[in-house]
Amino acid sequence: MRRVVVTGIGGVTPVANTMAETWHGLLEGRSGVDYIKSFDASDFPVSIAGEVEDFDPSDLLPLKEAKRLDRFILFALAAAREALGEQGIDGYARDRVGVVIGSCVGGIHEMFHQADVVRERGHERVSPWFLPNMLVDSATGYLAITLGVTGPNYAVVSACATGSHAIADAANVIRRGDADAMLAGGTEGCVHPVILAGFCAMRGLAAETEPPALACRPFDATRDGFVMAEGAGVLLLEDYEYAKARGSTIYAEMLGAGSSNDAYHMAAPEPDANGVAMMMRLAMESSGVARERVNYINAHGTSTPLGDAAETKAIRDVFGTHAYDLAVSSTKSMTGHLFGAAGAVEAAVCALAIHHRVLPPTINYQNPDPECDLDYVPNIARSVEVDVALSNAMGLGGHNGCLLFGRVG
Repeated sequence: MRRVVVTGIGGVTPVANTMAETWHGLLEGRSGVDYIKSFDASDFPVSIAGEVEDFDPSDLLPLKEAKRLDRFILFALAAAREALGEQGIDGYARDRVGVVIGSCVGGIHEMFHQADVVRERGHERVSPWFLPNMLVDSATGYLAITLGVTGPNYAVVSACATGSHAIADAANVIRRGDADAMLAGGTEGCVHPVILAGFCAMRGLAAETEPPALACRPFDATRDGFVMAEGAGVLLLEDYEYAKARGSTIYAEMLGAGSSNDAYHMAAPEPDANGVAMMMRLAMESSGVARERVNYINAHGTSTPLGDAAETKAIRDVFGTHAYDLAVSSTKSMTGHLFGAAGAVEAAVCALAIHHRVLPPTINYQNPDPECDLDYVPNIARSVEVDVALSNAMGLGGHNGCLLFGRVG
């Protein structure tokens, strides 16, 4: 099997409009959670979110073309461009480059906009760009067209595990020899009145705080829910020998992945966390990595009472006493929950933590919870020599995805 390495990292998050700037913001403990500005949410039970602000698509495309595209497509394009770097696609054999990028809801803005058009102006006024903008695979298709890459290309949908599963799939495409390089990750433009209303109805959102940046408190005893957010994360994965021959910067090696399902409930975590424990075990078994080598876990850590406790239990079950020797942090405390993009952004964080030898903190951690008794890197970034890092992701429907990254010697 071919080795797979991370050679490019891109992102758009509520913290910053690039992954490089997001990384510095995370190390500073800077939150992107604030009052919603894109629509009037004052009548909603919750009116805060992690929005991408000051995003200018004209930096990517002519403004006329950018205006036709849904927000989630533009985020994916920006993240992919950053992952490719200044050289772009030059130097790659374009038939050996593919794209696997997923999303939970796809073109939700376009969907509801065109629904309004039908209701208010009639079906004849629906845009011919509607369906190409709405479909979850629109981001992958548009990237292939704009970059001219003809390798394997498809989307993944598995709720909040989407980004993790997309990266795992893309790595397997390279391992089996179907491509030399893959753009992989997740994208989400989901801050919309209907989506907010749905999560308010589910009563899973964090209550508003003043300032809003305090709302997301993973693993803290006072945590009361997650904060919805939008953005994208994209990794450039390459075959190791191919990357060496090209002289590519190597951030980390993609060692393995694990996937499972709780088979318990569409929204609530399984209390014994057996599915979450299974995905971590599978990730290590797939690569032959001993659990004692794992230094860091970027947790799913959404700030829900049940979810954080279940994930902590799974970590203890898998790692035993070593669970108290490794560091665990939730960058959702700063980004909010990017749903289909969360696993990809957090995979990027793991690769950067390995490369830069520093761990981002869990901010807003003030009140220890007896059920959550691990080292959550509270409030301040920490310099650590990271050998192996895990990225956990769990989603509605019981979907679980775990990615395992390691340092390349």
